[in-house]
Amino acid sequence: MRALIPALIAVLWAIAAVAAEIPAGTELQVRLKTKVATASSKAGDRVEAVLIASAVAKAGAIVTGTVVAVENKAGERAILDLEFTQLEAGNVRTTIAARVSAVDNARETVEETGRITGILSSETITAQIDKGLEKLSERAAKFSEILRAAKGAVLKPVDASITYEPGVELILKLTKAVAWGGPSGSAHLAEPDTAMRATVLAQPFLTRTEKDLKPSDITSLMFAGSREQVEAAFAAAGWTTAAARTSESVLETIRAVAEQRGYKEAPMSILTLDGQKPDMVFQKQNNTFAKRHHLRIWKRAGEQDGREIWVSSATHDIGIEYSPENKTFIHKIDPKIDNERQKTVSDLQFSGKVKRTYLVDRPAVPRRSQNATGDDLITDGKMAVLVLN
Repeated sequence: MRALIPALIAVLWAIAAVAAEIPAGTELQVRLKTKVATASSKAGDRVEAVLIASAVAKAGAIVTGTVVAVENKAGERAILDLEFTQLEAGNVRTTIAARVSAVDNARETVEETGRITGILSSETITAQIDKGLEKLSERAAKFSEILRAAKGAVLKPVDASITYEPGVELILKLTKAVAWGGPSGSAHLAEPDTAMRATVLAQPFLTRTEKDLKPSDITSLMFAGSREQVEAAFAAAGWTTAAARTSESVLETIRAVAEQRGYKEAPMSILTLDGQKPDMVFQKQNNTFAKRHHLRIWKRAGEQDGREIWVSSATHDIGIEYSPENKTFIHKIDPKIDNERQKTVSDLQFSGKVKRTYLVDRPAVPRRSQNATGDDLITDGKMAVLVLN
């Protein structure tokens, strides 16, 4: 038995040596596996999420924590406080200290402490309409009643509580350094050959608006595979398609804005590539129309290793404003469009539908430009190529 002790110590030292220290402040992108809601969750409830992207731990690791505090009082901002205390992958389990630093595409705000703060229903467009009708009733009660009935038929009361269903994504930030001996999160990029570089460089990189042909988004992604493979990959990653722009979808857009909620099939404006409309469009929302990940995909001529090729532009909507020219609400985007390229890559890789990933430089792509609505675009010019299963 004594003879085994030195060997055991050596093993323990070896494990400690290979454990990587993850510094405080490191971000972990996770996807909820359990629902949390201020209307039903209680302090002490267990919360589980899966790691979907990280530079230090492999995607698929499980992160667990608890609900620390919940407030859900009528007329006040809902409060949700979560803490995460464990990271687990396979047989490796490590205690961590992490707080929420952001909720992806959420209408709520996250404080420095990690506390999630909800909206006030009294500050929504629906509430402002109600206030206007109250004032109108003082001068024209019957007319106000008619308008109130019409408003009630179109708009629903705002639910200001916080509800995050499984699939909602959070960014966690470590508040303390942690030693991690589990699998690494470093992603492998394949080396593109001459033929692939030529295929990428042959693709147009500038999209244009449909009517006035204004320069707009920059392409940043290519998919090699069938249409069915592309659709299956985005479905597995939790993305949805967009509705066509009709009177019904425009009305639903107005409702979503007024009611401060999401509209997962919200229509997109049409951008063209080489004069062609998109063959596919996908988006990913949470609980507000104002924010979404979204992209457009065009079928291109030719093949890559016997597979069909598709080119895409991807941007992250981070706010909305009303456009008198378009007579509808338009989105403002995050200017750092490479972040959205990486978000798409990470989502599809995590779905298990990607065989290989490449990153190909395109010297001709401008590093700074603007889209058709005047938003800045900042990029390194590279195109990610995903070969699909």
